[in-house]
Amino acid sequence: MSEPRTRDWRPAWPCPVGEVWGPGRRGVADPTHRVLQGVHWRAVGTVDGPATLAVSPLDGTGVVHAEAWGPGAERVLDRLPSLLGALDDPSGFRPLHPVVAELHRRRPHWRLARTASVWDALVPAVIEQKVTGQEATIGIRSLLARYGSPGPGPGASLGLRTFPTPEEVRLVPSWEWLSLGIDPARSRTLVAAARVAPTLERVLPAEPDAADARLRSLPGIGVWSSAEVRARALGDADAVSFGDYHVPRDIGWALVGTELDDDGLAALLEPYRPHRLRVQRLVALAGLHRPRHGPRLAPRTHLPARRGRA
Repeated sequence: MSEPRTRDWRPAWPCPVGEVWGPGRRGVADPTHRVLQGVHWRAVGTVDGPATLAVSPLDGTGVVHAEAWGPGAERVLDRLPSLLGALDDPSGFRPLHPVVAELHRRRPHWRLARTASVWDALVPAVIEQKVTGQEATIGIRSLLARYGSPGPGPGASLGLRTFPTPEEVRLVPSWEWLSLGIDPARSRTLVAAARVAPTLERVLPAEPDAADARLRSLPGIGVWSSAEVRARALGDADAVSFGDYHVPRDIGWALVGTELDDDGLAALLEPYRPHRLRVQRLVALAGLHRPRHGPRLAPRTHLPARRGRA
């Protein structure tokens, strides 16, 4: 095993690595992210190739220590501050509602992280379109298991895997997608995005409006998917997940005691612009959601095309 590249970084605030990366994890068995003895291990895709990244939380001197392996090691270490939220500026956020104020008080140092590439944000967002959380998790894990790559260095022994590259996605046979639990609508969106993936990386530094327009020009990418990609890849603090089944209902229940639709959510969050996503994330981080009285939605077995978020 080759020696890792290393970086020690002193953030300008008490960066809570677990809180910052928490919203991006897909359960405790996420194949791209593991936490062992307090160290966060991630398999990351970059334009230079895959990387395994290990990040220790702040030490007693306020330093974050990171190690990385693989072709993308130098790039992920270079982007370590943005991966941990250093480019996020919450200074203009004013928590007007008492619940929001309390949630913000509990997590004053939480920041919006960014991914190392647009592709790493886009793939899971597309798989999560129009399906239950359980279906999305199955699809993501199946794709990683069959077509992902083991994380370089110690990532492989830890079971970490990176998402397949755009070139690899384009080569997945059409009939294989269904066996992965990914229906034709979503697989077509992934393949179409893979064809223009190099140009999508130019979205990363773009202004949110320009990034939104570019993303929504792609077939199958609508309001919800664009917001999810911008939130994850750009750290866009205003990228609310409109079109999501749960988000307006949960935020409405948490803040005003009643479920809302997208229009009601937009009106409620308008005073927080351009920091509306912070409210969504703080509510989710606190685990606040309306009571679930009915049975959970069962995963579909025949995977028909469905109308809904895109």
